[in-house]
Amino acid sequence: MRHHLAPVAVEPTAADLAAIDVEWPLIAAELDVLDAEITLLYAEDHGGPSPLDWRRLRRAEARVIRAAAEVAAHPYTDPVRVA
Repeated sequence: MRHHLAPVAVEPTAADLAAIDVEWPLIAAELDVLDAEITLLYAEDHGGPSPLDWRRLRRAEARVIRAAAEVAAHPYTDPVRVA
């Protein structure tokens, strides 16, 4: 017998959005690394990556490290769960 599942329409809570907001600098930094890596892959088709491409990747990786340290130093705590 097949069970039909009803669609779930659950919106993110305010706490979920607040947690994402706290982690957003890290998410953005990781997206910058991904973008730099994609640029390096495409550069292979055009004679290889330039020194500027490598510098961009290193700087993006450094931003991830700084953002991760900031998130770790100030983790989000849900005020509802703390109370």
